[in-house]
Amino acid sequence: MANINDVAKEAGVSITTVSRVLNNNYPVKEETRIKIEKAIEKLNYKPNTMARSLITKKSSMIGVIVPGITNLFFPTIVEAIEEFVNKKGYSIALSNTEGDPKKELKLVEELIGRQVDGIILIDPTMENLHKRCYNELSKSIPTIIVNGSPEGYKGSFVCYDEEVGTQEAFDYLLELGHEKIALIRGHKSFSYDIKEKIYKNVLKNNKLSYEKIIDAGKGNSSEVIERTQIVVEQLLQKEERPTAIFACNDLMAVGALNACIDLGIKVPKDISIIGFDNTILAEVTHPKLTSVDLNMKEIGYRAALELLELIEEGEKSRKKLILDTKLVIRGSCAPAIK
Repeated sequence: MANINDVAKEAGVSITTVSRVLNNNYPVKEETRIKIEKAIEKLNYKPNTMARSLITKKSSMIGVIVPGITNLFFPTIVEAIEEFVNKKGYSIALSNTEGDPKKELKLVEELIGRQVDGIILIDPTMENLHKRCYNELSKSIPTIIVNGSPEGYKGSFVCYDEEVGTQEAFDYLLELGHEKIALIRGHKSFSYDIKEKIYKNVLKNNKLSYEKIIDAGKGNSSEVIERTQIVVEQLLQKEERPTAIFACNDLMAVGALNACIDLGIKVPKDISIIGFDNTILAEVTHPKLTSVDLNMKEIGYRAALELLELIEEGEKSRKKLILDTKLVIRGSCAPAIK
């Protein structure tokens, strides 16, 4: 395997100059940089990242923690993060908590032990946010939280405006004349709590008496579609059933849609369904799902950008960013039958 000496010899420069190009820590003439890059490509030189980290005190590794990988919302954000940081010379270490607060803290400790340069936590658990666990973490290592409402967190975060997105979805159902709306949620999440709060406010403000809140358990697990289907089938076989269902993510919306198919209930003729997150699932169902788009790619890019700025500039660049949402109307909703 080629080493840094071979690259220097091939490019006709000193080892120090090659090192400066690799670490990008000192200015080098453009023509010299090009010669070195061509030598690296020709020799297929692979820098020793461990040795480099000892010199630069940087691992060029970003830790990313998610509550699940079944819900395509999270992999889409992670994909955008990886795409952005790769261009800046970083790679990512991805960890899945499965929504377990103890596992979440353990994974954080493991990432710190691996000397990552920063950490992005996507939708961390309520328990750890309530305990203010990440306030101290953000003081010791660059940290970004991505969440619908990182309550109590005093560091930098990228937030999607779930309240506005949820309200827009309910307003749309009300415009269609729906007065019997059921809500499907998972448990233990700020995201679901926000949506339930808006749901209850909508019922109160519009003097609607029908209230049905269904908990489908772990909302980001691989079993949530089947669990949602079971509980929705039970709901729809009751004497008074809803004319519309608001699901807190697209996985739950698919479960509701499957329940309707199995019971011979037509969507949207007999019942309307709205999902949330606007993942690829919303495009492949029949009918296609109306869903609230959170601009997942932009969330990932902004989280990565803000983290790299924290790494390079420190606490002075701490920010709180709130991104807009958008209701994407497709074929799963129709006016209520009076």
